[in-house]
Amino acid sequence: MRLGRVLVATVCGLAAIGMVSGFQRPFRQYESMEPYDDVALPGDWQEKTEWVFARLMYPEHPNALFGGFGRFGRRRFGGSRDWREGGTSWTQDYPRADRHFAQALRRLTRLHVRSVEQPVNPDEIDDFFNWPWMNAGEMGDWLLNRAEAKTLREYLLRGGFLMLDDFWGPEEYARFEETMKVVFPERAAVEIPNDDAIFHSVYDLSDRYQVPGQWGLNPYNGMFRQRAAGTVAHWLGIYDDKGRVMVAMTFNSDIGDSWEWADDPRYPEKYSALGIRIGVNYVLYAMTH
Repeated sequence: MRLGRVLVATVCGLAAIGMVSGFQRPFRQYESMEPYDDVALPGDWQEKTEWVFARLMYPEHPNALFGGFGRFGRRRFGGSRDWREGGTSWTQDYPRADRHFAQALRRLTRLHVRSVEQPVNPDEIDDFFNWPWMNAGEMGDWLLNRAEAKTLREYLLRGGFLMLDDFWGPEEYARFEETMKVVFPERAAVEIPNDDAIFHSVYDLSDRYQVPGQWGLNPYNGMFRQRAAGTVAHWLGIYDDKGRVMVAMTFNSDIGDSWEWADDPRYPEKYSALGIRIGVNYVLYAMTH
């Protein structure tokens, strides 16, 4: 790792982050779509830190519930549910993946990391720009309205960073792109070249491979395995005019599961190892570019 060089470059950025931290909304937790409710709240959840895992909240695409892989319903208890109250697609992997990754980042870098995540609503504009790094999953399910897309566009052009994960195959990509084309109609998602700094900011990640979800490793989960059948991992990016990656997409991989199940011996270590390294690189890249 080359953390010394990276950390020197982060000092100014982190100082600026600290200046706005007093205006950030306090920690809040929502019901997860995952079938667990036993994720303990860390004792230091109120700690004031340099970096926070911000999870993008979003409204769902109607076809995510009734078409393709999503026809079984992407809601924990089914029926109609307000995405702003949790329990819908944006809460997939949340909060377990978020907290596992935050713990890893605390151990592997010198960043002062909060031990709990922060759900961020694009309709709450006064708060939205306070979180310089965001993550979201199940991107075949999102459908931002034009006002939300405009807010996200401005956030990214101002220097924000968004990591998007866990969408598979042409149908889910088409639903993902429906919103992304509203955010950036003039900017295409492209394959990030191997020599881009985002793959070398901390770890050298020239050797990347598809990261399956925990569901994809279950031999009895035929419907879920079919979702990933024949897919190839793509590491996509949307760049700004200065060549900075603003949006990094892990298409046909499930990095969120590699964080969520990192402590489970049934989930192969090789996938969590790559998933965590990808996340670490993306965070340090975002803080230095």
